[in-house]
Amino acid sequence: MSKTIAIVTGSSRGLGAALAGQLATQVNQLVTVSRTDNRQLHELARQHGCHHIHHEADLADPAQIDQASLDIFSQLDLSANQYILINNAGTLGPVGQYNSLGHNKAQDIAHAFNLNVNSVIVLTSAFLRATRPTGADIRILNISSGAGRSPTAGWGVYCATKAALDMYTRVAKQEAPHAKLVSLAPGVIDTAMQKQIRELDLNDFPNRSRFTQLHDKGELSNPEQLAHKILNYLHRDDFGQTEIDDIRHYS
Repeated sequence: MSKTIAIVTGSSRGLGAALAGQLATQVNQLVTVSRTDNRQLHELARQHGCHHIHHEADLADPAQIDQASLDIFSQLDLSANQYILINNAGTLGPVGQYNSLGHNKAQDIAHAFNLNVNSVIVLTSAFLRATRPTGADIRILNISSGAGRSPTAGWGVYCATKAALDMYTRVAKQEAPHAKLVSLAPGVIDTAMQKQIRELDLNDFPNRSRFTQLHDKGELSNPEQLAHKILNYLHRDDFGQTEIDDIRHYS
């Protein structure tokens, strides 16, 4: 009998919540990591016979990254046929051009790199070590951004973290040929981050009008619909063949 265990970070809201909610109806065990728990997700998982484990952690804090990794993988069930890790947690980070990213911004920048990059490296490494002896189907999906592939003024930190995420995915794929890894750009989603972007100061983010227009024209992706599309992509037979990908390339 097949058995799937899925791990999702940043599961409390937005795309992460949508991915976790749909996985709760599909997999045998769901492990979530975020700063806040979601009781509705526990109930949904229970209704569908899915064992849900939540780890409360701020993945922008190095100590909590290490603790979450230890907590998850010290008790991971190694009897599954398939393991899925979705590194979804992320932040826009400090926004601003060179003239505002100097004094007193180092901690904010480190916070963004911890969440967007460091947590992914630590959790992915632990995940690969833990699951390799199982011989199971191992899939890792890192939620990236087109910002990591196209420079945008004011997004120096965000673009840099997502570019680093893309490159780390490529490196990890070389190191772990037994696993399938993809860094996926999900497009522009109707989430709290988008609301934050529309409220940015034009001096910090000159491209604000593009995102305001996308919202006004109703062109932002719905998180639930996008999660469904991403999970279909995750289960494709050719998943992992293109390690740097964009969900908008798929119907």
